[in-house]
Amino acid sequence: MDRRSLLVSPLPGYNEEIGRWLWCLEDVRRTLLTELTGISQTILDTKMDERQTIGSLLYHIALIEADWLYEEVLVTDWDPEIRSLFPLEHRSEDGSLAHMEGQSLEDHFYRLKKVREVFLSHFRSMDLTDWRKPRILEQYDVTPEWVVYHLIEHESHHRGQIFQLLRNLRNV
Repeated sequence: MDRRSLLVSPLPGYNEEIGRWLWCLEDVRRTLLTELTGISQTILDTKMDERQTIGSLLYHIALIEADWLYEEVLVTDWDPEIRSLFPLEHRSEDGSLAHMEGQSLEDHFYRLKKVREVFLSHFRSMDLTDWRKPRILEQYDVTPEWVVYHLIEHESHHRGQIFQLLRNLRNV
């Protein structure tokens, strides 16, 4: 067995501490995309046990990342180009995630990539003071540092759901 180095390295071009958190965010995404590469449209769109489709979960992951960026970190209106990537409302009337079906894996990957590019671009010039500066919102105060922590947790959770769906669908 090859010996591996399990290290967190800051993303280049960022404050070192911020870059370490962003590396973690990217690492979660990397494992998700690697596992999904090459799956069929059927697997992407199949619902099992009334759970969401993999496509619906991918749409949700990208939408939540964009939402936290614009609403909590930047506290501004969404960029129209990013907004256009989300034609469906976030949730159905019953509270379940928007049902996404028929969109290709490449379309999902593009949405995830585009949102992440924009997300990361806003952290390049951020210093530790802004990283830890609370945004004072109506319902809570939140820092960009906490937003990145939350998005790591959020995507990891849904990555686990997606991997479970993949296992189940591959064994059908």
